[in-house]
Amino acid sequence: MRLIKNMTHALNDTIINIGQIFSRVKMIVNAELYVKDLPGHLVGSLEPISMVDGNIKGVVHDREQIVNNRISLNVTFEVEDSTRLKELEDIWKARDIIISSIDSVYKTYPMEYMLIGNLTASYIENLMDEAAKKVRVAAIDMRYSSKDHHDNRTAMISVKMREQEDIEVLDSFLRKACKEGNMTYIRGL
Repeated sequence: MRLIKNMTHALNDTIINIGQIFSRVKMIVNAELYVKDLPGHLVGSLEPISMVDGNIKGVVHDREQIVNNRISLNVTFEVEDSTRLKELEDIWKARDIIISSIDSVYKTYPMEYMLIGNLTASYIENLMDEAAKKVRVAAIDMRYSSKDHHDNRTAMISVKMREQEDIEVLDSFLRKACKEGNMTYIRGL
């Protein structure tokens, strides 16, 4: 019986550890660098990525784009978090590698909505502010028409979300708000 308890305890620890590994969301980063146009400097600029436990996804170096005897290097890679990214930036600076730009890259899920009714721009902005508290929004673009002869207005809302599951959450939120506000709700495909 004691052996079974120990095995169950070990199995539970393993499940928790595996869950922790899969729950980590790594940052995908794209960096534009300028490295000295000398032998070994290209490889020397990539090595620090592995020093911070990063994973290189792609590298493009442009020998045609030379600025101050440096060649352009575009690299896309994964790192664990912003702390690791900061460590990498410090290493690159210490190695005299110029960081032209560095941006986080992530996939987004677009959706469009049209709301029609007696609404104001401030109402729609407040509604989308509330929605942004419920879902991970990457970008929102809102456009409004002027009022027609029935005091109706149309709002066209384009949303890019960070998680695909959030589309259903946002759909439900907007559907409920439109029903309560007596507005027409149209969702894109």
